[in-house]
Amino acid sequence: MSLIRLKIKGISYSQTQSGAYALILSEVDGKRKLPIVIGAFEAQSIAIALEKEIQPPRPLTHDLFKNFSDRFDIVVKQVIIHKLVDGVFYASLICERDKIEEVIDARTSDAIALSLRFSAPIFTYKNILEKAGIILKNDHEKVESDASTKESLLFDDLELEAEETETEKDSHQHRSIDQLRELLTKAVGNEDYETAAKIRDEISKR
Repeated sequence: MSLIRLKIKGISYSQTQSGAYALILSEVDGKRKLPIVIGAFEAQSIAIALEKEIQPPRPLTHDLFKNFSDRFDIVVKQVIIHKLVDGVFYASLICERDKIEEVIDARTSDAIALSLRFSAPIFTYKNILEKAGIILKNDHEKVESDASTKESLLFDDLELEAEETETEKDSHQHRSIDQLRELLTKAVGNEDYETAAKIRDEISKR
């Protein structure tokens, strides 16, 4: 079966489902998106890896794995999302040490968090993308989907773009860039990465 390369399109969270996030993967040479429901910790770890400006004061679990692997000359070469069963995605880490390749089973969210830290490409099989992939119109309207998978059904309840409450927006908008940077530093220091991500978004808009 042919492999299709994916890239990370973004992460969104649900205002109605506590702790539910959607990781959106997009095929590199196509328009289909692959939505994967993940937990808050994994979403946070992926978001931090995507944003180079946010440096945790202590290594997160995936950072620890990367440091451990570097120390023992283990490299994650690629990630393959190889199976979809009852709405659950399964992934493998293709690792290499001393020119010997090993395949390690991993949760998809963990595998992608590690792929970012190792700059490893992400792949899936054509049949998985055909089964669970969707095409979005105007970033919001679902045009094509396979509603037979639980993953797709779960994704219906998740918004594609994270939305802050009006209070959060107002509290950030009236602050200066210097104040926002100070708040960002404090949030990272307190390991409140969700708040840090929102402050970073406001800085990026400026």
